[in-house]
Amino acid sequence: MNNCLPRDSTTDAEGGKTEPATGTQAVRRLIVLMLFTSTALDLTRCGLVMAAARHPGPTAGLVAAGLAAAALTARTARGCRAGRRWAGWAALLIGLASAPQAAVSGFRSPYLIPDTATAALGILLAITILATAGRMDCRDTTPEILLAKKR
Repeated sequence: MNNCLPRDSTTDAEGGKTEPATGTQAVRRLIVLMLFTSTALDLTRCGLVMAAARHPGPTAGLVAAGLAAAALTARTARGCRAGRRWAGWAALLIGLASAPQAAVSGFRSPYLIPDTATAALGILLAITILATAGRMDCRDTTPEILLAKKR
């Protein structure tokens, strides 16, 4: 299966791939950086929940949800760095869900800075994904196995 992003490499006159394009690489690095920052904010929120914990039951649920969100975001960042197609869609969903997730706590005292940063970062991530949507698909979708059988 071909997991390339479209402009990860340019093609010459014969259709052969040459060197990687720098524009898509820079955008991909920016998206990966935003996703890892979102992971750090999720882990920060988990630490704040444990520090301000009063009841162990709800605290355990919030920490488990935060750790799951951080793990999902880190996995998406790795997929985006590797050029997987699903990672762009997952990053878009993470970006769209970040602002409502941050608003749930109500921007109260201990969570004000991580929640505001999460909301802003989620909006920027969603905008970045949508702005580069045309460049994030794969042009050559012919599986390698079919090409080998034809020869």
